[in-house]
Amino acid sequence: MSGLPTGLLPARPKDAHKGDAGRVFLVAGSTGLSGAAALCTMGALRVGAGLVTLGLPKSLHDPMVEKLTEAMLKVLPETKEGSLSQQALPEIISTAERMDAIGIGPGLSQHPQTTTLVQQVLPKIVKPLVVDADGLNALAEDLDVLRRRTLPCILTPHPGEMGRLIRLSADDVQRDRQRIAVEFAKKYRVVVVLKGHGTVVARYDGEAFVNETGNPGMASGGFGDVLTGMIAGLLGQGLELFDAARLGVYLHGLAGDMAARERGEIGLLASDLLDRIPLAIRQYQSSPV
Repeated sequence: MSGLPTGLLPARPKDAHKGDAGRVFLVAGSTGLSGAAALCTMGALRVGAGLVTLGLPKSLHDPMVEKLTEAMLKVLPETKEGSLSQQALPEIISTAERMDAIGIGPGLSQHPQTTTLVQQVLPKIVKPLVVDADGLNALAEDLDVLRRRTLPCILTPHPGEMGRLIRLSADDVQRDRQRIAVEFAKKYRVVVVLKGHGTVVARYDGEAFVNETGNPGMASGGFGDVLTGMIAGLLGQGLELFDAARLGVYLHGLAGDMAARERGEIGLLASDLLDRIPLAIRQYQSSPV
């Protein structure tokens, strides 16, 4: 299936308020990787989430205040290296309970305490969830974490991360992308977003969507962080997992195509997408695929 259904993101009623547009909680960032957290947060805001809270290590609070004027910040316990510590677990869980959707992973680092934290958090979250980047690296060390979850979630690996999850090389993943994504989704009862040219979105019942938007200029750091935020933002607005994933991928690529037409593909930055996301949404809503 390659066509995207119409009407996945209807126009808002005139009396809508910010609570209607979804409360999203993102757990992201560490020392040296604050940009990933910022891009993820802006992706959620630009796709229309009403209220976005970023959970981040304490030492990142002040620089993030300068970067993120529209988001709320939740300071969490950190290691001496500036990544989230295991002591953040109760605060993450209690905050997640008040939210409509959760995103975990961008820029978290692979610090052992952070990896353990992610492995402990994921089974306890019972809200719509998207996992990316270092969240996936934590899963690769213990895939049974997925079996301990009571609800499906969305995973957004690039080929290298997918390879780590299934113990194959990225080249092997690329040779059979759709089959690998579908089989993993069915085995672990998740939605897989296998990123790359022709991003594959595979659902646990075997249905798959192959995206046709996007361009080679998007093959640089930060684009995946924006996508994670966008998918979380769509989940927060009430879309179910498969619809949020495939619409997020489509809009992400469309915004990238708009940016490339204006600026060219070479030198395209993930931040160039942000202002184009609302334009991509408008195009989708006015003349859907």
